[in-house]
Amino acid sequence: MTSDITLYSWPTPNGVKASITLEELGLSYKTEPINISTNLQKEEWFLKINPNGRIPAIKDGEQRVFESGAIMLYLTDKYDTEHKISYPHGTPEYYEELAWLMFQMGGVGPMQGQANHFRLFANVRSDYGIKRYIDETKRLYSVLDSRLKESPYLAGPKYTIADIANYSWVRSGPGLEIDLGEFPALKKWKEEIDEREAVKKGLNVPKRDTTPEQIAAFFKSAREKIDAMTNTDKH
Repeated sequence: MTSDITLYSWPTPNGVKASITLEELGLSYKTEPINISTNLQKEEWFLKINPNGRIPAIKDGEQRVFESGAIMLYLTDKYDTEHKISYPHGTPEYYEELAWLMFQMGGVGPMQGQANHFRLFANVRSDYGIKRYIDETKRLYSVLDSRLKESPYLAGPKYTIADIANYSWVRSGPGLEIDLGEFPALKKWKEEIDEREAVKKGLNVPKRDTTPEQIAAFFKSAREKIDAMTNTDKH
């Protein structure tokens, strides 16, 4: 399908939500890599696209859209006329899809993001912070697991943007040493989505020459750095 979309992104859990959606819809788009480690996303030109200074964001002609969930809804509203990865607006399934998308936006993303911060990236060690946010991430995974025991996909019998959104975070759970084997229905769902060609393509946007082994080694090194610190919590 013809479009005039530019994706401003980096392959983070939120970033790949947008690129996978674009790939699943078969849309043509240009990519502008925004290496978040360089704070490119804080530059004035980018703040005109996303005032919050975060990735991902898109421009579709003159239309800007920021926040990953809003991007997914925009793309399906405008381009998913055959409802490949969405349900028709106003149907019961549409609102189920919307609920699980918001579950990720308000729950899995923020809580797992804090778990990532305390377990992998903080400048101090907080055993309280690590336990609190990993435990909450696991609790949210258990909610997903319960849903997937009764339904093939989160919104019902069809794969939708609700699955893409949650998958993009769940796939990085092992970086926190969360064993997806504890959540068998979630693990099966994740492995099935892994094999989708559009997902494989979307996970590598913008393209980087980093192997899964290198990523695993990075997470291991980050955990070891935190583990070597003295706990700063006061008792």
